[in-house]
Amino acid sequence: MPAKISLPDHTSILKDVATPLLRWYHAQETERQLPWREDPSPYHVWLSEIMLQQTRAAAVIPYYENFLHELPTVHDLAHCDDDRLMKLWQGLGYYSRARNLKKAAQVIVTDYGGELPADYKALRALPGIGDYTAGAIASIAFGLPTPAVDGNVLRTVTRLLAWPADVLAASTKRATFELLAPHYPAGHEAGALNQAFMDLGATVCLPHGAPHCARCPLARLCLAHAESCELVFPHKKAKKARRQEKLTVFILHQGNAIALHRRPDTGLLAGLWEFPHTTGHLSQAAARQFLETHGLPIARLQSLPAARHIFSHIEWHMHAYEVWLADDALQIADPPVTLRWVPLAEIHQNYSIPSAFQYFLPHG
Repeated sequence: MPAKISLPDHTSILKDVATPLLRWYHAQETERQLPWREDPSPYHVWLSEIMLQQTRAAAVIPYYENFLHELPTVHDLAHCDDDRLMKLWQGLGYYSRARNLKKAAQVIVTDYGGELPADYKALRALPGIGDYTAGAIASIAFGLPTPAVDGNVLRTVTRLLAWPADVLAASTKRATFELLAPHYPAGHEAGALNQAFMDLGATVCLPHGAPHCARCPLARLCLAHAESCELVFPHKKAKKARRQEKLTVFILHQGNAIALHRRPDTGLLAGLWEFPHTTGHLSQAAARQFLETHGLPIARLQSLPAARHIFSHIEWHMHAYEVWLADDALQIADPPVTLRWVPLAEIHQNYSIPSAFQYFLPHG
């Protein structure tokens, strides 16, 4: 059963939010010109919302524009080669987003004739589309009176109501959706209200540091502001510490080619290309022994600077070696994983290398 949640007092405040927030949004609308707002077609809204998950708007813009140049329609996305799709996504991270985009596009082509359904529940059923994204598409693209509850909305609402609920809990998100839904307009203003919440959270009701209450259109309604306790909210349950893993990464050269390995189809960085590696931090002597044990005779080996990469729940602490193999290495090689030998220029052009391994990608 879903966990019960204690609802806040003074929820009647929320019925008075839309008018001042929309007035503020329309007054400053031109200050945050974003390409997906200029043409809010369902495909464009969907793509932008997926890209904006965990990524700043300024960083998303060039990826969004390039993606639409390469894949201008849902049909193009549905039939895109996986490696090409990953290359288009390279640098945005959280690659499961791109895989789910393609899966959803295939459903949309098969079941809906290539057009996103104008229905919240149907949108919510598509791969990779959760409550927030379904609400954003439904309201912005189709004018349905549906909240899109993300961190900006949760932060704003918990401050407005001085509500000490855990904003990381699914029950808080559901309750916030239900509290806001009766007060949403239909038509264009539905999407405008969700975008107003986004902009308010990005520029005024900030997540880190003091909010700019003097510029907030909702300051007169805000209980946290009235009590001078804005920074008490939102409440978040402490996250578990990230697990730390040690890796030794090998940049293996054979002639003009470098070895790549494709990761498994499930799990972290699923299906992406990486440099071969092993667990633990190996010394130069141990690295030589490891490679030669697998039939990879070494002509030259040198250390690379160590690197750390942080995922949401794991930290990789990486040592690395650049290794030039003997000329006859591939005739006797017996590596622990299947390797693909690819010219460096082709790697840069056609292969999506996750950010975790970009630290070691040779230039040239």
